Amino acid sequence: MATKRTPAERTLESTLLGRSVSFNYSETWVAYSIVGLRLVMAWVFIQAGLGKVADGGWGEPLAWSSAGFLNNAVADANPLHGLFLWFGDYAALVDPLVIFGQLLIGLALLVGACFRFAALMGAVQMLFFWTAAWEGGLAAGLPVENGFVFDSSFVYMLLLFGLAAWGAGRLAGIDGVLEQTGIVRSNPWLRYVLG
Repeated sequence: MATKRTPAERTLESTLLGRSVSFNYSETWVAYSIVGLRLVMAWVFIQAGLGKVADGGWGEPLAWSSAGFLNNAVADANPLHGLFLWFGDYAALVDPLVIFGQLLIGLALLVGACFRFAALMGAVQMLFFWTAAWEGGLAAGLPVENGFVFDSSFVYMLLLFGLAAWGAGRLAGIDGVLEQTGIVRSNPWLRYVLG
C-alpha cells in the first residue's frame, strides 16, 4: 500500500555500509533543523572567541594564552602529549589562530559564508581539542574527563562535518547567493568552499 506524502515530504534512498536504506523526511523540518544547528554552532564559536578576548579583562585584551593549557593540562599519558608541548612553545602563534579562528569561524557559520571551509576549520579545531582531552592511550580506552573516547568536542566535530555535507550555508545564508554569481559558475571548484 502506497503512503500518501505531502509535497514537502521526500524519501531518502542511499546505501549505508553496503545495505540499502530508505526513509521519509520533511524538507521543511530538515531545513529548520539545519539552520538551527548552524546558528547554535556559530554561537559556540563566537562565544568561545569573545570569551578569550575578554579573559584578561577589558584593560588587557588578548591576555588569554593557550600556553598554560598546552604545557600543563594535557595528560602525560596522552599519546599526543609531546605535540601539545610543542604547540605550547609557539603559543604566541597558536593564541591568535585559536581566538581569531573561533571568531571568524563563528561569523562564517552565522551568515552562511564560505560555510564548508569554515566548518572544516572548526572541525579541525575540535579535533585538536578532542585529542588534547585524552587522558590516556588506546590501551586505557582513550579516557576523557567525563567518560571514554567521546566528549563535546568530538560531537561538535561530527556536527560540523554533517552541516558541511548538507551545504548548510545555502539555507538562509550568503553561500546560496554566492553560488549564483558568475565567478562561482566559472569556477565550480569554489562550491567545495561554499555551501
